[in-house]
Amino acid sequence: MTIEPQARSIAAVFSDAMQVLLDLVRGEAALARAEIEATLRKAAAGFILVLLGAAVSLAALNVLAGAAVAALVAAGLTAGWAALAIAAVLLLVAAILAALGLRALAPSNLTLRRTARNVRRDAKTLKEILTHDTAS
Repeated sequence: MTIEPQARSIAAVFSDAMQVLLDLVRGEAALARAEIEATLRKAAAGFILVLLGAAVSLAALNVLAGAAVAALVAAGLTAGWAALAIAAVLLLVAAILAALGLRALAPSNLTLRRTARNVRRDAKTLKEILTHDTAS
């Protein structure tokens, strides 16, 4: 017993193929959307933890500065001079860190040198190909 294949028009086959393709694209888009949402939730949680860590670190630095002032007072300085000395050291460290950060953010350090070089090389190659093809 053989089963005769149903005769289908090309339009019906094409329509079915397009429907399968659309379903596939919708499914992939839904998966991508779900992955992006999960990734954003993880990133938000990580960002919150970093902010909390920074807040705790600031509190710890404040306590350490107080301990350094207390150590200088115990070594014989008055409380005012000890606090001034620690504040001066912390301001110096802050100024150095800020200068390093500003240098890292300078426009000359943020240029995409390799990308620009590759684009120039690609443009030159394309120009050579077009020039060679039109000269032939």
